[in-house]
Parts: sequence; C-alpha cells; structure tokens
Amino acid sequence: MPTYTGISSEAFRHPLDREAENALRSVPGFDLIASKFVEFVYERPQYVYLMGNSIQVGPRQYASIYQIFRGCVRDLDILPEPTLFVSQNPQVNSYSLGKEQPLIILNTGLLDLLNEKELKTVLAHELGHIKCGHPTLNQMAIWAMGIASMIGEVTFGLGNVVSSGLIYAFYEWRRKAELSADRAALLVMDDLNLVMETMMKLAGVSSKYANECSLQEFIRQSDNYQDLDQDGLNQVYKFLLYNGGQGVMLSHPFPVERLQYLQNWANSSEYRQIRAGNYKRAGAEGAVEVEVESPKNESEELRRQIQELQKEINRIKGN
Repeated sequence: MPTYTGISSEAFRHPLDREAENALRSVPGFDLIASKFVEFVYERPQYVYLMGNSIQVGPRQYASIYQIFRGCVRDLDILPEPTLFVSQNPQVNSYSLGKEQPLIILNTGLLDLLNEKELKTVLAHELGHIKCGHPTLNQMAIWAMGIASMIGEVTFGLGNVVSSGLIYAFYEWRRKAELSADRAALLVMDDLNLVMETMMKLAGVSSKYANECSLQEFIRQSDNYQDLDQDGLNQVYKFLLYNGGQGVMLSHPFPVERLQYLQNWANSSEYRQIRAGNYKRAGAEGAVEVEVESPKNESEELRRQIQELQKEINRIKGN
C-alpha cells in the first residue's frame, strides 16, 4: 500500500473543512473559548486517565493491532507517533485527542465488529484527524458544548456562547472535519470500496447478519438520499436534523453523505495526483502545490444553501 513521505495535511484537507474552520474562528466568542480552554483544560489528565483505565497498545499488548497502527503512522508520515489505547466500551466508536501528546482510543465494541482491513481504515481516519490538527479544536468544541449545556448565570463568563452562534459553528466544523479524515483513510487504504464498506458497517451492520448486507445497496441508498433534495422541504428537514431539530445536534455527517463526498474525490484529478506522488509536502522547499478541484465551488454553494434553508425555516416559523 502507498506511503506518502513528507505529506502535508493541506494536500488532502477538504475545502469545506477549511471553510468551516475559518468561519468558526470568526464567530464572536471563539477567542474567549480558546483562552478559557487553555486555562482550564489540559492534555495530561486525559493521558493519566487512559493510562489508569484502558489498555495501552504496543509490541506486546494487542500486538497485531499495533503493527497495523504503525503501518498507518508510516503511510501518513506522522511524528511523533500517537499513543494508542483500547477502552472497554461496547459502543462502536473511536476518537483522537491531544496535540503535543496525541492519543487515539478504540472501543472494544469497534474491535468486535471490524476485520483487520476495516480496523486499519478506522485507524487511518483517526490519524487523518491528528495530521490535520483537528483534536484540539474538537476538544474545545466538546468542552464549550458541555459548559453551554450547564450554563446558568455563572461558569467562566460564557453565558453568551449559545446566542453568538458559536456552538452551531463548532458543530458545522466538526462535521466538515470528518470529510478530511475520510480522505486520509482512502489514501492509506487505496481501496474505495473497502472504505465505503467500513462506513456501512459503522452505520448499522450486525456481526450476526453481516452476510445479508450489500455495499451496492448502501450506495443505492446514498443516491436515493441525494434525490430527496428535489423536494425543497426535505432540504429543510435535513438542515434541522443536523442542527438540533430532534433535540441534539449531530457531530458527524450522515454516512450516506460521506459516501458521496468520498466517491467524488476518488474520481478527481487531485486524488490521482496525490497517488502519483505529486502532493504538497510539510515544510519542504519547492513543495508541490496541488490545486483543489472544486468545479462547483462547494464552499460558496454550501453558504448559499444554508442561507436559503434559513429563509425557508423562518418562513415556516412565521406560518
């Protein structure tokens, strides 16, 4: 499988990820959150907790997983090597933390569901988050949302966080950051179907009935989901579902949407150039600048759609 020596995260970072982060940093309240986060939250307690309550993966502990992990670290050229933990938790999940001392946590529920290639896909995805510097912003988002949920007239002077739109901006960025991490997984695995099959498994495949699930049917479901946009009201429902319409805001895009984004990128000249070794390198003189292929100007299109959906929501509220 390919190894991308010296690759910069900017070589594969999704333009919507960049756009959403820039929008997040411009929202009133972000600087306050950042300063309070640095003041009150540190990486070390998380590391201490995991060391005391999880299993650290290494050459003599989950050795086969460690070898898969080391291969992904090499392929994405990540230094220093993050610390990998396995946590006893039936929820099918994984996540990454930290900046100076990056960490990746795999739940046992995830290990029980996935085979080795699918596990490698997940590890590459989490390493993609670390490569892009996502964990710090993500931890800030989780912390800010926790504070916002318990806010009264007290707690760190953050009472205006929700009304400022900062929480919405955090969620929007978190969803778009997943698109960049999905690209990292595809680069490492070099197998679009395998990455999509892993997404399907995480979406709702049972170990007992896995033989009855079809990737082609899941792709067809993804296409049908896109067709729902032909009805303008469905677009409103999608917007509301992502942004608290059912009482909770979603931190990840729907798997069927992630399939569409990944398929488009897998068929792009940008992806082919990276696969050929023509990619932007981190801190290298004469780095190859890869032009981002965005024929429909996705960032502007996203902004336009959100504005139109907001108008439609306001209209419905007024009726």
